[in-house]
Amino acid sequence: MSAPPKEVISELEALCQTVEHHSRLYYRDDKPEIPDQEYDRLFDRLLEIEKQWPELITPDSPSQRVGSEPLSGFVQVVHELPMLSLDKIVSFEELQRFEARIQKRLESEADISYSCEPKVDGVAVSLLYEEGVLIRGATRGDGAIGEDITHNVKTIRDIPLRLSGKQIPRRLEVRGEIFMTRAGFLIMNEKAIESGDKVFVNPRNAAAGTLRQLDSRITARRPLTMFCYSHGVLEGGEQPSTLSEVFECFDHWGLPVNPARHVCKGVHASYDYCQDLLKQRDHLDYEIDGAVIKVNRFELQDSLGMNARTPRWAMAYKFPAEEVATVLNDVEFQVGRTGTITPVARLEPVFVGGVTVSNATLHNMDEVERLGVRISDTVVVRRAGDVIPKIVSVVKSARKKGARNISAPDKCPICRSDIEHNEEEVLMRCTGGLFCRAQRTQSIIHFASRPAMDIDGLGIKLIEQLVDREILKSVADIYSLDVDTLSNLERMAEKSAGNLVSAIEKSKQVPLARVIFALGIREVGEATAQSLANAFGELDAIINASAESLEEIQDIGNIVAHHIRAFFDENHNLEIIDKLLKAGVRPIESAPINKDELPLNGRTYVVTGTLEAMGRSQAKEKLQQLGARVAGSVSAKTDWVIAGSGAGSKLSKAEELGIEIIDEAAFLSLLEQHDILV
Repeated sequence: MSAPPKEVISELEALCQTVEHHSRLYYRDDKPEIPDQEYDRLFDRLLEIEKQWPELITPDSPSQRVGSEPLSGFVQVVHELPMLSLDKIVSFEELQRFEARIQKRLESEADISYSCEPKVDGVAVSLLYEEGVLIRGATRGDGAIGEDITHNVKTIRDIPLRLSGKQIPRRLEVRGEIFMTRAGFLIMNEKAIESGDKVFVNPRNAAAGTLRQLDSRITARRPLTMFCYSHGVLEGGEQPSTLSEVFECFDHWGLPVNPARHVCKGVHASYDYCQDLLKQRDHLDYEIDGAVIKVNRFELQDSLGMNARTPRWAMAYKFPAEEVATVLNDVEFQVGRTGTITPVARLEPVFVGGVTVSNATLHNMDEVERLGVRISDTVVVRRAGDVIPKIVSVVKSARKKGARNISAPDKCPICRSDIEHNEEEVLMRCTGGLFCRAQRTQSIIHFASRPAMDIDGLGIKLIEQLVDREILKSVADIYSLDVDTLSNLERMAEKSAGNLVSAIEKSKQVPLARVIFALGIREVGEATAQSLANAFGELDAIINASAESLEEIQDIGNIVAHHIRAFFDENHNLEIIDKLLKAGVRPIESAPINKDELPLNGRTYVVTGTLEAMGRSQAKEKLQQLGARVAGSVSAKTDWVIAGSGAGSKLSKAEELGIEIIDEAAFLSLLEQHDILV
């Protein structure tokens, strides 16, 4: 046999160093840089070379051991029986070959019964009970030697300190997976963010880091749990003949077992179990990366034996990875419907979470800074279920020379308007709300809505159709629509088109407050728009108002004043407003009003039920003209409730609280008293 080529020897040496490096980060330091799938790829290539040239296998090769050495800071524990890892498969054909090998060794063609269970993504541990009392907990470590974590294990509430029930073994070693639930992980990270502590990347890292705390008081505060999956040493007491019986014993003795386990007859049933589990994956409250399939009978397990590092009677059926490594080729900035500007990573396409991914969100520039990511970096991408793919970490050890920093744009990448980004907010926003193409559909929908210009018949579907055909490029184009244009659209007859044109014409004269609201200025709702109309009386006065004069208005603070000024400082928005005015839009203006002098200032009203003379939105508008605050629900702070026909729970709540109630006739009388036209 010829000697292995020099390039193969060099590749193997590099692989050994790389695998050992990442193994140490994963098992010893709890700081993995690459996802499991990438580690598996490197390890598989190492095994492939050693299989082809066995003379290259060295005693210190990663293939000769499972995991890595424990830290010297922990007391070492020698496992009486090795804690081995499992070979993996990813297809039904591989599962068939697995059973075929078993049948060949057992010299039997009968279907084998398998114990199947979820492969929980946590930390493998060993618990030793003597006379039913927990005396030691240990990590798997390298499979032969682990670390003593008894002080931490005892803080996990679903691990019994003393076993209960009958026929408890004199000595029992329980093996299982300690993990953190998804819900517990999210809560823990939220608390960490609030207190400025370390945030974990995923539940597995959180569990590993928690178990390796020297201070068990820290562990006690973290939401760890456990599922037991097998036993090692078992002396005295009941001697089960199958793994499924072991689970029943564990359950009887008070040890936590996974309720999703199942005994399957043959590989077809086992495969069906795996596929059903894959469908449930995103609905479980713990993370899994596959299913474990084990020959159920211990007698058969003993006959089958094991290889150097794995048993012949068990297999891990791996699901599509939810985290993979790939290269960040570029970053583009996308503009959302409301003007939010988001950095989006353009990736070297990679298969993750069951689909090929080439884009991932980076959320905002604060997240870019937190990750420390640069263009051309190797990054870890995560996609679970239908969740949008995102970059969760950077493999900084793989950073290339010339990796470029990511810089935020100065102008909107779509319309070149200014970008609004103050220090108190994470998000960047385009200020060209009326002009920006990315915001076009949303701005027109808002402009035509009932509380804004109230253009009856100009609904969402029709607006989307008009925008798609580029008939509407801004809100100003609404006033160029005619019957001929509208009649050529889907589901628009000539009569409907005529009605819409009439509604558009009618909308040219509405109160100033509704025009201000229709413009879609950020954080300027109906009440704020009314306050602006009351304070300035004219559109030009609002457009030219200084930030200082805006802040003098009640309910308008520094941030909202900044949003208003940013909107009107953008020339593109002023151009659209000018087009609206030239098209005949004439806001109903009046002399400025001192809010303190308005008759209903400081009063809170709630409108409920059906009014005959007007809709509730119109009633709300007229109350705001008089200075009232109009709330959506009844509370102890409500002064009056206006009850139309069919009023329900709000009326009942008002009666319960003793709040004054008036009917529609009294409401209309109130409006007439203050010269408000109906």
